Amino acid sequence: MTTTGQGRAEKVDAATPASRNRVVDFLRAAAITVVVLGHWTIIAVDADGGIQPHGVLDGAAWTHPLTWVFQVMPIFFLVGGYSNALSWRSARRKDVGYAEWLRTRLRRLGIPLVPLLLAWLVIGVVASLAGADLAAVQLASQMALIPTWFLAAYLMVIVVAPPCLLLWERFGWFSIVGGILLAGAVDAISIAADQPLLGYPNYLLVWAAFHQVGYAWLDGRLAGNSKRLLLAAIGLVGLLALVTLGPYPVSMITAGTDEISNSSPTRITMAFLGMLQAGLVLSLEKPLTVLLARPRLWFVTVLVNQRIMTWFLWHLTVMVGLAHLLLAFDVRALLPEPLSGVWWATRPLWALVLLVLTGVVVLVMGRFETPRPDERPAPPVWKPLAAVVCVVAGLAVMASVGVVGESGVYWWWPLLPVVGMWGFGVVRLTGREAANGLV
Repeated sequence: MTTTGQGRAEKVDAATPASRNRVVDFLRAAAITVVVLGHWTIIAVDADGGIQPHGVLDGAAWTHPLTWVFQVMPIFFLVGGYSNALSWRSARRKDVGYAEWLRTRLRRLGIPLVPLLLAWLVIGVVASLAGADLAAVQLASQMALIPTWFLAAYLMVIVVAPPCLLLWERFGWFSIVGGILLAGAVDAISIAADQPLLGYPNYLLVWAAFHQVGYAWLDGRLAGNSKRLLLAAIGLVGLLALVTLGPYPVSMITAGTDEISNSSPTRITMAFLGMLQAGLVLSLEKPLTVLLARPRLWFVTVLVNQRIMTWFLWHLTVMVGLAHLLLAFDVRALLPEPLSGVWWATRPLWALVLLVLTGVVVLVMGRFETPRPDERPAPPVWKPLAAVVCVVAGLAVMASVGVVGESGVYWWWPLLPVVGMWGFGVVRLTGREAANGLV
C-alpha cells in the first residue's frame, strides 16, 4: 500500500468508533466474497454446451461436501441478525417508528437493485427484437439474477426482524428452536407431497429462525468458545443426521443430480449448516478482532462493505456477459473443457479477469449504494410493506422464469420491484437526485 493509501487507512481506522464490532463487517465482506468466487467456479462454460449452471457439482460429486464450506449465506444472515437488532434497538431509543426504519432498510438494499433489473429488461427486449434464441436468453437472465433470490429472502427477514427480536428478548433460544421446528414441519409436508412449492415458506421460517443467532451473538448469549463450539457441534450432528438418515442431499448448493435441493427452496439443513459455521467462525472472534485492529485490513474491509451490494448483484451478470461473448466468437482456446486439468489450472485467471470486469461495473454502478438521506416524514406502515411485496414477488418469479419466455419478454416482472418501490414512496425517480443515481 502506498504512503497515501496508508494515510487513508489510518484515517478510516481512527474514525471508527471503539464500540463498533469490526468482525461483523469483516464476516459480511468475507461471506459475499466467498459467494462470488464460488459462483464463478461452480458455473461452467463449455465451448459446445454453453453455460452449465451446475457444471462442477454435476460433473464432480467429490465437490459436494465442499459446499459445507462454500455455501456461506448463513454467515450473512448471522451478521444481518446482529446488525438488524442493533439498528432496530437504536431506532427504538430515538423514537423512530417501524415504517420509517423499514423504508430506510429497503432503500439501502432496493436502490442498487434498480439498475440491474432495468439493464436485464433492456437486454431481454433487444435480444428478442434481434431474433436471439429466447431459451438462451432466459437461461442467461436466470443465471445473472441468481443473487436476487437471496435479496428477496433477506428482505422478508428484515420485515419480521423487529417482532422476532421481541420473541428473542422474551423466549431466548426457544424462539429459535420453535422456528426450526416449524420449518421442519414445512419440509416434511413438502417432501412427502413431492411439491417443492409447499416448501417456499421456509425461505422465511429457516432464515428468520437462524437470523436470531445474530441476536444471541449481540446479546452475549454466545460468549465464550465453549458455547460457540457447542453450537457448532449441534449444527454438525444435526446436519450429519439429516443427510445420512434423512432425504436431504450432501450438497448445500443446488446440484442438477440431486432430487431434493437444500437451497431451492431453503430446507432446515441450512439452519444446521448455519449453526456449524456460526459456531466455528465466532470461535475465531478474538484473533479476528486483533487482526482487524490493523488499519490496512480494516480499510479493505470498509471498502468492500461500501460497495458490497453492487459487487454481489452484478458479479454473475458480468460472468454471463463474458461467457456469451466468448461463445459468440467461438474462442475455444479460452474455454477449456470443464473439469479438465487445464480448466482447473486456469480458474484463478478466470476469477481475476471477472474481478477486474466486475470492478469496472462497481465503479459505475456503485453510487446507487449511497443514496441521499431521506428526510421525509415517516410513511404509513402499509407503504413500505407493499413495496417489499412487490420486490419479493418480482424477484421470486424471475428466479424461476428469467426475463423472457416462449411468448417474448416478461417486461412486467423486472418492472414490478422498480414500480413498487417508486409507487409506494421508497424511492423518488424525479429531479436531480435521480439523475445522479442518488434517489
